[in-house]
Amino acid sequence: MKNIGFLSFGHWTPSPQSQTRSASDTLLQSIDLAVAAEELGADGAYFRVHHFARQLSAPFPLLAAVGARTSRIEIGTGVIDMRYENPLYMAEDAGTADLIAGGRLQLGISRGSPEQVVDGFRYFGYQPAEGSDHAEMAREHTQVFLEVIQGHGFAEPNPRPMFPNPPGLLPVEPHSPGLRERIWWGAGSRATAEWTARQGMNLMSSTLLTEDTGVPFHQLQAEQVQLFRDAWKEAGHGREPRVSVSRSIFPIVDDRDRAYFGREATSRDQVGHLDGGPARFGKTYAGEPDQLVDDLAKDEAIAAADTLLLTVPNQLGVDYNAHLIESLLTHVAPGVGWR
Repeated sequence: MKNIGFLSFGHWTPSPQSQTRSASDTLLQSIDLAVAAEELGADGAYFRVHHFARQLSAPFPLLAAVGARTSRIEIGTGVIDMRYENPLYMAEDAGTADLIAGGRLQLGISRGSPEQVVDGFRYFGYQPAEGSDHAEMAREHTQVFLEVIQGHGFAEPNPRPMFPNPPGLLPVEPHSPGLRERIWWGAGSRATAEWTARQGMNLMSSTLLTEDTGVPFHQLQAEQVQLFRDAWKEAGHGREPRVSVSRSIFPIVDDRDRAYFGREATSRDQVGHLDGGPARFGKTYAGEPDQLVDDLAKDEAIAAADTLLLTVPNQLGVDYNAHLIESLLTHVAPGVGWR
């Protein structure tokens, strides 16, 4: 395990029990938590993207702000729903945020998950072409995005421009070198993981898979990771890929932890249905640090990945989540091979 970061869904609610009662609270606390995580020695600050919900949505202003307030930590998404994205405008936003961050962006993108509204991407002005569907549209947007962030010229210049142009076709600007190698795809199945490898994107796998073969979640996810690595090798890409998995892990080291998670002993996998098909959800890990080290050492997917993303309960506030990250890094992470 080379890298450990946090993943925040950025919830807010006006409930008096919540530390994030508004969008402003969530955004500002997201920046503060990234700063705190960097100071604690964590490797990454990642944020989920959902639309039409009281959660983080527009990622690039937040990523740029975090980039301006930090200097070392990786900054990423897990994940951006490509059904909603204009790939050229997204390329400008991504290039800008990455340059502000000094090349630390790690962008997780995907087809997206079930949303709060029916076909929400249509309200954003996008709809699948005739004979296609929303998943294919997301992949089409992705292909355009991956192409233009490489910095190649493709647009015909105006012969009488307002400002002088360089020679040749014009690219999207600003271009951030190296960003193309820091794009991840959120894959929910083994087949999608293989497709991800063929596209030359890193693999991001969360706490659910949209298939169920009857084996424990961590074993199914480890199989997904291995299929990804095999497909990557077969594709002949000239670099080593990265793989992340997400987990809910709550070390219990003080009375606050016991009050919040003392009754949530490490759970079991859950099997259900998502989008009309079977799905397997990974367990939650909660307990004393020594027990967590033993439990996590048996997680085959964590062993197969190079990056672990800790899902954090952001509504409990910056101080508690910084404590949670510190507890994991201090009492648990060394036992699973971090640093």
